Amino acid sequence: MNYYLQMLIDTIFGFAALFLLTKVLGKTQITQLTPFDFISALILGELVGNALFDKEASVVEIGFVIVLWGGLIYLTEIITQKFKRTRSILEGGPDFVIYRGKLIRDVMKKNNLDINQLHSLLRAKDVFSLKEVEFAFMETNGTVSVIRKPPYQTPNKQELQVSTEKVNLATTLINDGEIIYDNLKEKNLTEEWLMEQLESQQYKSVTDVFYAEYKKGEDLFILPFVNRNHYKYDGK
Repeated sequence: MNYYLQMLIDTIFGFAALFLLTKVLGKTQITQLTPFDFISALILGELVGNALFDKEASVVEIGFVIVLWGGLIYLTEIITQKFKRTRSILEGGPDFVIYRGKLIRDVMKKNNLDINQLHSLLRAKDVFSLKEVEFAFMETNGTVSVIRKPPYQTPNKQELQVSTEKVNLATTLINDGEIIYDNLKEKNLTEEWLMEQLESQQYKSVTDVFYAEYKKGEDLFILPFVNRNHYKYDGK
């Protein structure tokens, strides 16, 4: 009887600790599950499971395992937030699988993706032919994001007719208050031009901007920093 009572206590404690850990780590652990996150979750479950059914494992030992592994995962998240250059190493990044309607073979090979798997991922996006696709990204969580060619795009309420113009891909120029110089250079834009665009929209500094997106033929799309009370960040 004492053994079952101890199992009950350990199980309730393990459940509560995992629930708390999920709240601490945030929702991105589920909604944006990367291969690293998936493996981490498996290992954490295995560690907790083994500790629960180990007669010699106490509540303290179970708590230590959860805190230690959860702390390592949380530390990884902090590093990727504080040091942006580590994101590509620790989290990876999206890759073009299809660019301007053409399959990128080396990206497919890098991701161990064959044509049948690609078709399956596209069908999940309601795309049933490769000829419909202008751009396709392989996301870090293994899904594919798709931009259709203009003739295959669904018209929205702002359109009276389906546009057949060339698709222009949006490019991030500012992220977390920092200029992405590689993207700026790729689009043949200058920092002076970027500052003029910010000033025209009443932003005095790059540090006031959380996100800025450039798309040819359109005004620069800017999102300011917003605090938890949803007031616009005023830079003060």
